[in-house]
Amino acid sequence: MKKWLDIISGEMQVAFEAAGYGETEAGSRLGRVTLSNRPDLCEYQCNGAMAGAKKFRKAPLVIAGEVAEKLRDSRVFSQVEAVPPGFLNLKISGECLQEYLGEMRRAEKFGLEEPSKPRKIMIDYGGANVAKPLHVGHLRSAVIGESIKRICRYAGHEVIGDAHLGDWGLQMGLVILGIQERQPELVYFDDSYEGEYPSEPPFTISELEEIYPASSLKSKEDPEYKARAMEATYKLQTGVRGYRALWQHMMNVSVADLKKVYGSLNVEFDLWKGESDVRDLIPEMVQQMKDGGYAYISEGALVVDVKEETDTKEMPPCMILKSDGASLYNTSDLATILERMRLYHPDQIIYLTDKRQDLYFDQVFRCARKTGLVEPETQLKWIGFGTVNGKDGKPFKTRDGGVMRLEILIQETREEMLRKIREGREMSEEEAREVADMVAISALLYGDLSNQASKDYIFDIDRFTSFEGDTGPYILYTIVRIKSILAKYVEQGGSLDREEELELLAAAGEAQKQLMMQLSGFNAMMESASEEAAPHKVCAFIYDLANAFNHFYHETKILAEEDQAQKESLVALLLLTRDVLETCIHVLGFEAPEKM
Repeated sequence: MKKWLDIISGEMQVAFEAAGYGETEAGSRLGRVTLSNRPDLCEYQCNGAMAGAKKFRKAPLVIAGEVAEKLRDSRVFSQVEAVPPGFLNLKISGECLQEYLGEMRRAEKFGLEEPSKPRKIMIDYGGANVAKPLHVGHLRSAVIGESIKRICRYAGHEVIGDAHLGDWGLQMGLVILGIQERQPELVYFDDSYEGEYPSEPPFTISELEEIYPASSLKSKEDPEYKARAMEATYKLQTGVRGYRALWQHMMNVSVADLKKVYGSLNVEFDLWKGESDVRDLIPEMVQQMKDGGYAYISEGALVVDVKEETDTKEMPPCMILKSDGASLYNTSDLATILERMRLYHPDQIIYLTDKRQDLYFDQVFRCARKTGLVEPETQLKWIGFGTVNGKDGKPFKTRDGGVMRLEILIQETREEMLRKIREGREMSEEEAREVADMVAISALLYGDLSNQASKDYIFDIDRFTSFEGDTGPYILYTIVRIKSILAKYVEQGGSLDREEELELLAAAGEAQKQLMMQLSGFNAMMESASEEAAPHKVCAFIYDLANAFNHFYHETKILAEEDQAQKESLVALLLLTRDVLETCIHVLGFEAPEKM
């Protein structure tokens, strides 16, 4: 199904050509139509006469007038006006708009066209470290990545989401040593032990999360302790039985907790792989880089040059192994690319991290391409996101100045939402909590996703949980309002069982027409959000759609409409609006309750 603006631009292009004005020298089509930047004057506009004036050596207003004449009997436009200095002001035909929305209602995915060549996309958007709690910095990668995954799937692509855990570096050695300091008698540290290890872990998730920061701090203050942590890391990575068994306990306990926290944000990964999964690929990859003449020794370390002739700033080599032979983050990231290409053959790999890692990913991507780890046609895309800041504009902290745990942030948002739900609505405690949880998640996710990913934003719990303004709760309130009207329609004897038989008529008023025009932009928006991996475009669309609906609601008699055909048409419009809104919030990662 064609996009709405393509249809009306096509009608305009035919008129330009009929008037004798084809493409410009640059090959651009003059009939491109856009939304009006002066909605008080018209609904859409076309500036093609301005662009064609030079080639055709005519005043723009003359060209515009001739084109307008060709559109006098158009079935697409109800009004075409040429105005100085050469703009075409346009109003759309209500019947044409009604036909388009009718087709949207009947079509799968509201007529969104499937891609001609669906892509296989892998998204790396977890990045959590085992044995460490998730903090507020993990919020953005999780919710942006989850939304991009859902948007691209909806658009027709195959998408695989990977948690990509940090589970193999020095932090593992620090945790193991911390456990040994607390419980030296554990059988895991007895080199002579040959029996089966206990099935139950010797620690809880809370204890595990205490051990890492304490052990990390001690390693910074005590060089001998750090050396022992490095030795523990070496034992783990070389396969010492007890250390591997203890590590497996750490993995089981941590992943179970991570799934719980991520799950509370409606974030789900298809793969729970980590750095450890590619440990055996690293020697092969390093040898391949050496054999290909890419890697060489510099100051004791193994590096690959990634500088290009077009670089205007310094580009350091990509280090593969340190002088002591130890691998680095980029070593495991490169090996992960190698594994992903072998196992999944993706057309695109998307990474989400803090925007300050731009140089790092530039080096890794260049190295992967230069050394042949990826096919030339495979796209490597990095999305760097901004920080979550407090009202003081600095990175978000707890009241005592510490790093805010993500679990606590979610809980505080839920409590604030529950307070507001209790204040304004009569509900049982159980129902209030259930609704508050759903609305709180909408507040968190929408508050993040409505910002362009690369920008920092201020976490303002009062604004994010408001039922007014550009917020998740406002969007949900709009959906619930629609559901409430539909429920009353059924109570009054109406039926939604065969909703496809409810005929959508042309708009009876300006507010209704504005709502219908807003709905018509769904396909173009979703296609753009997918191509650009941009959830904020979905947010902007549904905010405008919610505003258009609420204006329509206040201006229109819906259930009090006496003409039955007109009432059914309004109900059909409500159903389409509800379904489009619910589709959009689903790809953003949250759902709407039945009532609020």
